[in-house]
Amino acid sequence: MQTLTLVAVFGAVLVLSLVVAPRRATVEGFFGGTGDSGQAPGLWTLVLSQVTTWIFARSLMNSAILGYFYGIAGTLAYAAYYGSFLTGAYVVGHLRANGATSVQDWLGARFGTTGTLAYNLVIALRLLSEVFANLIVVSLIFNAVSDGSGTTAVLIVAALALGYSAWGGLSAALRTDVLQMSLFLVIFAVAFGFLLTSPDFSLSAVLTAPGQSGGYLGWVLMAVAALQVFSYPVHDPVMMDRGFLADAKTTRASFLHAFWISALCIIGFGFFGIQASLQGADYEGQLLGTWAGMFPPWVFAALILSLLVSALSTLDSALSSASRLVVEELRLAPRSLNGGRAAMIVFTLAGTALTLWGSQTLFDAVAVSGTASMFLTPVLVVGLVLNRQIDLWAYMVAWGAAMIGAYAYFARGSDTMLMILPEGHKYEQLFAICIVVLVLGFVAVFAGSRRVATDG
Repeated sequence: MQTLTLVAVFGAVLVLSLVVAPRRATVEGFFGGTGDSGQAPGLWTLVLSQVTTWIFARSLMNSAILGYFYGIAGTLAYAAYYGSFLTGAYVVGHLRANGATSVQDWLGARFGTTGTLAYNLVIALRLLSEVFANLIVVSLIFNAVSDGSGTTAVLIVAALALGYSAWGGLSAALRTDVLQMSLFLVIFAVAFGFLLTSPDFSLSAVLTAPGQSGGYLGWVLMAVAALQVFSYPVHDPVMMDRGFLADAKTTRASFLHAFWISALCIIGFGFFGIQASLQGADYEGQLLGTWAGMFPPWVFAALILSLLVSALSTLDSALSSASRLVVEELRLAPRSLNGGRAAMIVFTLAGTALTLWGSQTLFDAVAVSGTASMFLTPVLVVGLVLNRQIDLWAYMVAWGAAMIGAYAYFARGSDTMLMILPEGHKYEQLFAICIVVLVLGFVAVFAGSRRVATDG
Protein backbone atom coordinates (compact mmCIF):
# COMPACT_ATOMS: atom_id res chain seq x y z
CA MET A 1 0.00 0.00 0.00
CA GLN A 2 2.82 2.38 0.91
CA THR A 3 4.55 1.72 -2.39
CA LEU A 4 1.37 2.37 -4.36
CA THR A 5 0.80 5.65 -2.51
CA LEU A 6 4.39 6.73 -3.13
CA VAL A 7 4.14 5.92 -6.83
CA ALA A 8 0.81 7.76 -7.11
CA VAL A 9 2.07 10.93 -5.41
CA PHE A 10 5.31 10.96 -7.39
CA GLY A 11 3.32 10.36 -10.56
CA ALA A 12 1.21 13.41 -9.70
CA VAL A 13 4.40 15.47 -9.33
CA LEU A 14 5.49 14.33 -12.78
CA VAL A 15 2.12 15.30 -14.26
CA LEU A 16 2.26 18.74 -12.61
CA SER A 17 5.77 19.21 -14.01
CA LEU A 18 4.44 18.53 -17.49
CA VAL A 19 1.58 20.98 -16.90
CA VAL A 20 3.79 23.90 -15.81
CA ALA A 21 6.31 23.37 -18.63
CA PRO A 22 5.93 26.04 -21.36
CA ARG A 23 3.30 25.30 -23.98
CA ARG A 24 5.33 26.89 -26.77
CA ALA A 25 9.02 26.14 -27.17
CA THR A 26 11.38 28.72 -28.68
CA VAL A 27 15.08 28.47 -29.43
CA GLU A 28 15.89 31.40 -27.11
CA GLY A 29 13.82 29.91 -24.32
CA PHE A 30 15.32 26.46 -24.86
CA PHE A 31 18.93 27.61 -24.56
CA GLY A 32 18.63 30.95 -22.74
CA GLY A 33 15.76 30.36 -20.32
CA THR A 34 13.78 33.43 -21.40
CA GLY A 35 10.02 33.59 -20.83
CA ASP A 36 7.26 33.68 -23.44
CA SER A 37 7.79 37.41 -24.03
CA GLY A 38 11.59 37.20 -23.92
CA GLN A 39 11.99 38.36 -20.30
CA ALA A 40 14.80 37.11 -18.06
CA PRO A 41 13.89 34.92 -15.06
CA GLY A 42 13.09 36.77 -11.83
CA LEU A 43 14.96 36.60 -8.52
CA TRP A 44 12.99 33.82 -6.83
CA THR A 45 12.80 31.74 -9.98
CA LEU A 46 16.60 31.81 -10.04
CA VAL A 47 16.87 31.15 -6.30
CA LEU A 48 14.56 28.14 -6.29
CA SER A 49 16.13 26.80 -9.46
CA GLN A 50 19.64 27.11 -7.99
CA VAL A 51 18.62 25.48 -4.74
CA THR A 52 16.69 22.57 -6.20
CA THR A 53 19.47 21.71 -8.64
CA TRP A 54 22.07 21.71 -5.87
CA ILE A 55 20.25 19.89 -3.09
CA PHE A 56 19.69 17.01 -5.46
CA ALA A 57 18.97 13.47 -4.33
CA ARG A 58 22.59 12.36 -4.27
CA SER A 59 23.53 15.31 -2.06
CA LEU A 60 20.71 14.67 0.40
CA MET A 61 21.76 11.04 0.73
CA ASN A 62 25.44 11.99 1.03
CA SER A 63 24.67 14.41 3.85
CA ALA A 64 22.63 11.83 5.75
CA ILE A 65 25.19 9.05 5.23
CA LEU A 66 28.12 11.24 6.27
CA GLY A 67 26.10 12.35 9.30
CA TYR A 68 25.46 8.73 10.23
CA PHE A 69 29.13 7.75 10.10
CA TYR A 70 30.88 10.98 11.15
CA GLY A 71 28.23 12.87 13.10
CA ILE A 72 27.81 16.61 12.84
CA ALA A 73 31.33 16.91 11.38
CA GLY A 74 30.31 14.79 8.37
CA THR A 75 27.15 16.76 7.71
CA LEU A 76 28.91 20.13 8.09
CA ALA A 77 31.67 18.93 5.77
CA TYR A 78 29.14 18.24 3.04
CA ALA A 79 27.30 21.49 3.76
CA ALA A 80 30.63 23.29 3.27
CA TYR A 81 30.41 22.48 -0.44
CA TYR A 82 27.42 24.84 -0.52
CA GLY A 83 29.82 27.68 0.11
CA SER A 84 30.16 27.21 -3.65
CA PHE A 85 27.25 29.63 -4.01
CA LEU A 86 29.39 32.34 -2.42
CA THR A 87 32.54 31.55 -4.39
CA GLY A 88 30.42 31.03 -7.51
CA ALA A 89 28.87 34.48 -7.09
CA TYR A 90 32.35 35.94 -6.69
CA VAL A 91 33.65 34.27 -9.87
CA VAL A 92 30.54 35.13 -11.90
CA GLY A 93 30.82 38.77 -10.78
CA HIS A 94 34.43 38.94 -11.97
CA LEU A 95 33.63 37.20 -15.26
CA ARG A 96 30.78 39.61 -15.99
CA ALA A 97 32.96 42.59 -15.04
CA ASN A 98 35.46 41.37 -17.63
CA GLY A 99 32.73 41.29 -20.27
CA ALA A 100 32.51 37.48 -20.42
CA THR A 101 29.15 35.84 -21.09
CA SER A 102 30.20 32.39 -19.83
CA VAL A 103 33.18 30.58 -18.37
CA GLN A 104 33.97 29.25 -21.84
CA ASP A 105 33.93 32.78 -23.22
CA TRP A 106 36.61 33.89 -20.72
CA LEU A 107 38.74 30.75 -21.18
CA GLY A 108 38.48 30.89 -24.97
CA ALA A 109 39.75 34.48 -25.06
CA ARG A 110 42.87 33.44 -23.12
CA PHE A 111 43.56 29.83 -24.03
CA GLY A 112 41.79 29.35 -27.35
CA THR A 113 40.05 26.19 -28.48
CA THR A 114 42.36 23.92 -26.48
CA GLY A 115 41.51 25.68 -23.24
CA THR A 116 37.77 25.50 -23.75
CA LEU A 117 37.86 21.88 -24.88
CA ALA A 118 39.77 20.88 -21.73
CA TYR A 119 37.17 22.65 -19.60
CA ASN A 120 34.21 21.31 -21.58
CA LEU A 121 35.46 17.75 -21.10
CA VAL A 122 35.35 18.23 -17.33
CA ILE A 123 31.84 19.69 -17.31
CA ALA A 124 30.56 17.01 -19.70
CA LEU A 125 31.70 14.41 -17.18
CA ARG A 126 30.09 16.46 -14.41
CA LEU A 127 26.74 16.55 -16.22
CA LEU A 128 26.89 12.84 -16.94
CA SER A 129 27.61 12.16 -13.27
CA GLU A 130 24.59 14.26 -12.26
CA VAL A 131 22.30 12.25 -14.50
CA PHE A 132 23.44 8.82 -13.39
CA ALA A 133 23.94 9.65 -9.70
CA ASN A 134 20.38 10.91 -9.32
CA LEU A 135 19.04 7.92 -11.20
CA ILE A 136 21.04 5.71 -8.82
CA VAL A 137 19.07 7.20 -5.93
CA VAL A 138 15.82 6.45 -7.78
CA SER A 139 17.01 2.85 -8.20
CA LEU A 140 18.00 2.56 -4.53
CA ILE A 141 14.65 3.92 -3.38
CA PHE A 142 12.46 1.62 -5.45
CA ASN A 143 14.62 -1.40 -4.67
CA ALA A 144 14.17 -0.55 -0.98
CA VAL A 145 10.40 -0.03 -1.04
CA SER A 146 9.58 -2.62 -3.69
CA ASP A 147 12.14 -5.33 -4.34
CA GLY A 148 13.37 -5.56 -7.90
CA SER A 149 11.58 -2.51 -9.28
CA GLY A 150 14.62 -0.20 -9.32
CA THR A 151 15.49 -0.76 -12.97
CA THR A 152 11.93 -0.15 -14.12
CA ALA A 153 11.70 3.03 -12.03
CA VAL A 154 14.98 4.34 -13.46
CA LEU A 155 13.75 3.83 -17.03
CA ILE A 156 10.38 5.50 -16.34
CA VAL A 157 11.81 8.51 -14.47
CA ALA A 158 14.55 9.03 -17.08
CA ALA A 159 12.01 8.89 -19.92
CA LEU A 160 9.54 11.29 -18.30
CA ALA A 161 12.25 13.77 -17.23
CA LEU A 162 13.59 13.69 -20.78
CA GLY A 163 10.06 14.21 -22.13
CA TYR A 164 9.33 17.61 -20.58
CA SER A 165 12.99 18.71 -20.64
CA ALA A 166 13.21 18.08 -24.37
CA TRP A 167 10.03 20.05 -24.92
CA GLY A 168 11.09 23.34 -23.33
CA GLY A 169 14.80 23.12 -22.50
CA LEU A 170 16.09 25.64 -19.96
CA SER A 171 12.79 27.53 -19.81
CA ALA A 172 11.02 24.29 -18.84
CA ALA A 173 13.69 23.49 -16.26
CA LEU A 174 13.30 26.91 -14.61
CA ARG A 175 9.51 26.64 -14.43
CA THR A 176 9.46 23.09 -13.13
CA ASP A 177 12.25 23.84 -10.65
CA VAL A 178 10.00 26.39 -8.95
CA LEU A 179 7.18 23.86 -8.64
CA GLN A 180 9.42 21.00 -7.57
CA MET A 181 11.37 23.05 -5.03
CA SER A 182 8.17 24.39 -3.49
CA LEU A 183 6.84 20.84 -3.14
CA PHE A 184 10.16 19.62 -1.75
CA LEU A 185 10.24 22.32 0.94
CA VAL A 186 6.71 21.48 2.08
CA ILE A 187 7.32 17.71 2.13
CA PHE A 188 10.68 17.99 3.84
CA ALA A 189 9.41 20.54 6.38
CA VAL A 190 6.74 18.05 7.48
CA ALA A 191 9.29 15.26 7.98
CA PHE A 192 11.79 17.58 9.67
CA GLY A 193 9.11 18.94 11.99
CA PHE A 194 8.36 15.39 13.11
CA LEU A 195 12.06 14.78 13.80
CA LEU A 196 12.42 17.95 15.91
CA THR A 197 9.35 17.15 18.00
CA SER A 198 10.18 13.48 18.45
CA PRO A 199 10.74 12.55 22.13
CA ASP A 200 13.98 10.79 21.16
CA PHE A 201 15.43 13.92 19.50
CA SER A 202 17.93 16.16 21.30
CA LEU A 203 19.43 19.11 19.43
CA SER A 204 22.45 19.25 21.71
CA ALA A 205 23.08 15.54 21.14
CA VAL A 206 22.85 15.96 17.37
CA LEU A 207 25.17 18.98 17.36
CA THR A 208 27.84 17.09 19.31
CA ALA A 209 27.33 13.64 17.81
CA PRO A 210 30.50 11.78 16.75
CA GLY A 211 28.66 9.35 14.46
CA GLN A 212 29.24 5.63 14.16
CA SER A 213 32.88 6.03 13.13
CA GLY A 214 33.88 9.17 15.06
CA GLY A 215 34.15 12.74 13.83
CA TYR A 216 37.79 12.80 12.69
CA LEU A 217 37.17 11.84 9.06
CA GLY A 218 34.32 14.35 8.91
CA TRP A 219 36.80 17.11 9.68
CA VAL A 220 39.15 15.70 7.03
CA LEU A 221 36.32 16.03 4.52
CA MET A 222 35.75 19.59 5.74
CA ALA A 223 39.37 20.35 4.82
CA VAL A 224 38.83 18.75 1.39
CA ALA A 225 35.74 20.90 0.84
CA ALA A 226 37.71 24.01 1.79
CA LEU A 227 40.32 23.16 -0.86
CA GLN A 228 37.71 22.44 -3.55
CA VAL A 229 35.08 25.10 -2.83
CA PHE A 230 36.61 27.82 -5.01
CA SER A 231 36.75 25.74 -8.18
CA TYR A 232 33.79 23.45 -7.51
CA PRO A 233 31.00 25.82 -8.64
CA VAL A 234 32.85 26.79 -11.81
CA HIS A 235 32.83 23.23 -13.12
CA ASP A 236 29.09 22.97 -12.49
CA PRO A 237 27.41 24.19 -15.67
CA VAL A 238 23.96 24.26 -14.05
CA MET A 239 25.11 26.94 -11.60
CA MET A 240 27.23 28.81 -14.14
CA ASP A 241 24.43 28.85 -16.73
CA ARG A 242 22.20 30.58 -14.19
CA GLY A 243 24.90 33.15 -13.50
CA PHE A 244 24.35 34.87 -16.84
CA LEU A 245 20.55 34.83 -17.31
CA ALA A 246 19.53 37.97 -15.37
CA ASP A 247 21.10 41.33 -14.49
CA ALA A 248 24.11 41.41 -12.16
CA LYS A 249 22.21 42.58 -9.06
CA THR A 250 19.49 39.92 -9.37
CA THR A 251 22.10 37.25 -10.06
CA ARG A 252 24.21 38.16 -7.03
CA ALA A 253 21.14 38.15 -4.75
CA SER A 254 20.02 34.78 -6.13
CA PHE A 255 23.37 33.18 -5.26
CA LEU A 256 23.28 34.55 -1.70
CA HIS A 257 19.73 33.35 -1.02
CA ALA A 258 20.45 29.99 -2.62
CA PHE A 259 23.42 29.55 -0.27
CA TRP A 260 21.58 29.83 3.03
CA ILE A 261 18.47 27.96 1.90
CA SER A 262 20.37 25.01 0.45
CA ALA A 263 22.85 24.83 3.34
CA LEU A 264 19.99 24.65 5.85
CA CYS A 265 18.27 21.92 3.84
CA ILE A 266 21.45 19.86 3.61
CA ILE A 267 22.16 20.20 7.34
CA GLY A 268 18.55 19.40 8.13
CA PHE A 269 18.64 16.23 6.04
CA GLY A 270 21.93 15.30 7.68
CA PHE A 271 20.13 15.37 11.03
CA PHE A 272 18.17 12.28 9.96
CA GLY A 273 21.43 10.39 9.45
CA ILE A 274 22.88 11.65 12.74
CA GLN A 275 19.70 10.68 14.60
CA ALA A 276 20.00 7.16 13.19
CA SER A 277 23.52 6.89 14.59
CA LEU A 278 22.44 8.22 18.00
CA GLN A 279 19.69 5.62 18.21
CA GLY A 280 22.21 2.91 17.36
CA ALA A 281 20.32 1.86 14.25
CA ASP A 282 22.12 -0.53 11.91
CA TYR A 283 23.23 0.88 8.57
CA GLU A 284 21.06 -0.69 5.90
CA GLY A 285 20.71 0.14 2.20
CA GLN A 286 22.10 3.70 2.05
CA LEU A 287 20.05 4.45 5.22
CA LEU A 288 16.76 3.79 3.42
CA GLY A 289 16.21 0.51 5.22
CA THR A 290 17.38 2.11 8.46
CA TRP A 291 14.82 4.90 8.23
CA ALA A 292 12.04 2.47 7.37
CA GLY A 293 12.53 0.86 10.77
CA MET A 294 13.04 4.14 12.68
CA PHE A 295 10.14 6.31 11.57
CA PRO A 296 6.37 5.98 11.10
CA PRO A 297 5.41 5.00 7.54
CA TRP A 298 4.22 8.52 6.64
CA VAL A 299 7.52 10.12 7.73
CA PHE A 300 9.52 7.53 5.81
CA ALA A 301 7.31 8.19 2.77
CA ALA A 302 7.89 11.95 3.10
CA LEU A 303 11.66 11.43 3.17
CA ILE A 304 11.53 9.14 0.14
CA LEU A 305 9.27 11.51 -1.77
CA SER A 306 11.56 14.47 -1.06
CA LEU A 307 14.47 12.46 -2.49
CA LEU A 308 12.50 11.56 -5.61
CA VAL A 309 11.38 15.15 -6.22
CA SER A 310 14.94 16.42 -5.82
CA ALA A 311 16.19 13.76 -8.25
CA LEU A 312 13.62 14.81 -10.85
CA SER A 313 14.42 18.51 -10.48
CA THR A 314 18.13 17.94 -11.03
CA LEU A 315 17.64 15.72 -14.06
CA ASP A 316 15.84 18.37 -16.11
CA SER A 317 18.42 21.05 -15.26
CA ALA A 318 21.32 18.73 -16.07
CA LEU A 319 19.77 17.87 -19.43
CA SER A 320 19.15 21.54 -20.32
CA SER A 321 22.77 22.38 -19.48
CA ALA A 322 23.92 19.37 -21.52
CA SER A 323 22.04 20.65 -24.56
CA ARG A 324 23.60 24.10 -24.15
CA LEU A 325 27.08 22.56 -23.82
CA VAL A 326 26.72 20.40 -26.93
CA VAL A 327 25.03 23.05 -29.09
CA GLU A 328 26.39 26.44 -28.00
CA GLU A 329 29.85 25.54 -26.70
CA LEU A 330 30.97 22.41 -28.53
CA ARG A 331 28.82 23.17 -31.60
CA LEU A 332 28.31 19.50 -32.29
CA ALA A 333 24.67 20.05 -33.22
CA PRO A 334 22.75 22.92 -34.86
CA ARG A 335 21.31 25.65 -32.62
CA SER A 336 17.78 24.45 -33.01
CA LEU A 337 15.17 22.69 -30.90
CA ASN A 338 15.99 19.38 -32.53
CA GLY A 339 19.72 19.90 -32.02
CA GLY A 340 19.20 20.53 -28.31
CA ARG A 341 16.82 17.61 -27.97
CA ALA A 342 19.28 15.24 -29.64
CA ALA A 343 21.93 16.21 -27.07
CA MET A 344 19.49 15.55 -24.24
CA ILE A 345 18.68 12.10 -25.61
CA VAL A 346 22.37 11.17 -25.77
CA PHE A 347 23.05 12.27 -22.17
CA THR A 348 19.92 10.52 -20.91
CA LEU A 349 20.85 7.24 -22.60
CA ALA A 350 24.46 7.43 -21.39
CA GLY A 351 23.48 8.36 -17.83
CA THR A 352 20.86 5.62 -17.66
CA ALA A 353 23.34 3.04 -18.96
CA LEU A 354 25.88 4.07 -16.30
CA THR A 355 23.19 3.88 -13.62
CA LEU A 356 22.28 0.32 -14.52
CA TRP A 357 25.95 -0.66 -14.59
CA GLY A 358 27.80 1.72 -12.29
CA SER A 359 28.94 2.12 -8.70
CA GLN A 360 26.52 2.74 -5.85
CA THR A 361 29.07 4.76 -3.86
CA LEU A 362 27.45 8.18 -3.95
CA PHE A 363 30.22 10.37 -2.52
CA ASP A 364 32.83 9.13 -5.00
CA ALA A 365 31.20 11.05 -7.87
CA VAL A 366 31.49 14.27 -5.84
CA ALA A 367 35.09 13.57 -4.88
CA VAL A 368 36.20 12.68 -8.40
CA SER A 369 34.51 15.62 -10.15
CA GLY A 370 35.55 18.02 -7.37
CA THR A 371 39.18 16.96 -7.78
CA ALA A 372 38.97 17.26 -11.56
CA SER A 373 37.73 20.84 -11.19
CA MET A 374 40.71 21.97 -9.12
CA PHE A 375 42.77 23.05 -12.12
CA LEU A 376 40.43 26.04 -12.22
CA THR A 377 41.55 27.37 -8.82
CA PRO A 378 45.05 28.55 -9.83
CA VAL A 379 43.81 29.62 -13.27
CA LEU A 380 41.03 31.79 -11.84
CA VAL A 381 43.02 33.18 -8.91
CA VAL A 382 46.01 34.15 -11.05
CA GLY A 383 44.24 34.93 -14.33
CA LEU A 384 40.90 36.38 -13.23
CA VAL A 385 41.53 37.85 -9.78
CA LEU A 386 45.18 38.90 -10.16
CA ASN A 387 44.68 39.69 -13.88
CA ARG A 388 47.86 37.98 -15.09
CA GLN A 389 48.27 36.46 -18.54
CA ILE A 390 48.79 32.68 -18.32
CA ASP A 391 50.56 30.60 -20.96
CA LEU A 392 48.63 27.70 -22.46
CA TRP A 393 51.24 25.18 -21.32
CA ALA A 394 50.77 26.24 -17.69
CA TYR A 395 47.00 25.93 -18.00
CA MET A 396 47.36 22.43 -19.42
CA VAL A 397 49.80 21.37 -16.68
CA ALA A 398 47.27 22.46 -14.06
CA TRP A 399 44.53 20.64 -15.98
CA GLY A 400 46.63 17.51 -16.33
CA ALA A 401 47.48 17.47 -12.62
CA ALA A 402 43.78 17.67 -11.74
CA MET A 403 42.86 14.89 -14.18
CA ILE A 404 45.58 12.63 -12.79
CA GLY A 405 44.46 13.47 -9.26
CA ALA A 406 40.85 12.60 -10.06
CA TYR A 407 41.94 9.33 -11.64
CA ALA A 408 44.18 8.55 -8.67
CA TYR A 409 41.25 8.79 -6.29
CA PHE A 410 38.93 6.86 -8.59
CA ALA A 411 41.50 4.06 -9.05
CA ARG A 412 42.88 4.19 -5.48
CA GLY A 413 42.38 0.44 -5.05
CA SER A 414 44.60 -0.52 -8.00
CA ASP A 415 48.08 -1.95 -7.42
CA THR A 416 49.73 1.11 -8.97
CA MET A 417 47.87 3.61 -6.80
CA LEU A 418 48.41 1.54 -3.67
CA MET A 419 52.14 2.03 -4.23
CA ILE A 420 51.83 5.78 -4.87
CA LEU A 421 49.17 7.00 -2.46
CA PRO A 422 49.92 7.37 1.25
CA GLU A 423 48.47 4.79 3.59
CA GLY A 424 45.31 5.79 5.35
CA HIS A 425 41.57 6.15 4.90
CA LYS A 426 40.34 7.08 1.41
CA TYR A 427 39.36 10.57 2.64
CA GLU A 428 42.88 11.16 3.98
CA GLN A 429 44.19 10.06 0.58
CA LEU A 430 41.75 12.46 -1.09
CA PHE A 431 43.04 15.33 1.06
CA ALA A 432 46.65 14.50 0.09
CA ILE A 433 45.69 14.33 -3.59
CA CYS A 434 44.00 17.75 -3.40
CA ILE A 435 47.08 19.31 -1.82
CA VAL A 436 49.36 17.93 -4.53
CA VAL A 437 46.99 19.02 -7.34
CA LEU A 438 46.80 22.58 -5.99
CA VAL A 439 50.55 22.89 -5.40
CA LEU A 440 51.40 21.63 -8.89
CA GLY A 441 48.74 23.84 -10.43
CA PHE A 442 49.82 27.03 -8.67
CA VAL A 443 53.52 26.40 -9.35
CA ALA A 444 52.85 25.86 -13.07
CA VAL A 445 50.47 28.80 -13.41
CA PHE A 446 52.69 31.28 -11.57
CA ALA A 447 55.71 30.07 -13.56
CA GLY A 448 53.81 30.49 -16.81
CA SER A 449 52.17 33.85 -16.06
CA ARG A 450 53.13 37.47 -16.45
CA ARG A 451 51.57 40.80 -15.68
CA VAL A 452 49.19 42.16 -18.28
CA ALA A 453 50.70 45.25 -19.90
CA THR A 454 48.62 48.40 -19.35
CA ASP A 455 48.73 51.63 -21.30
CA GLY A 456 50.35 54.62 -19.67
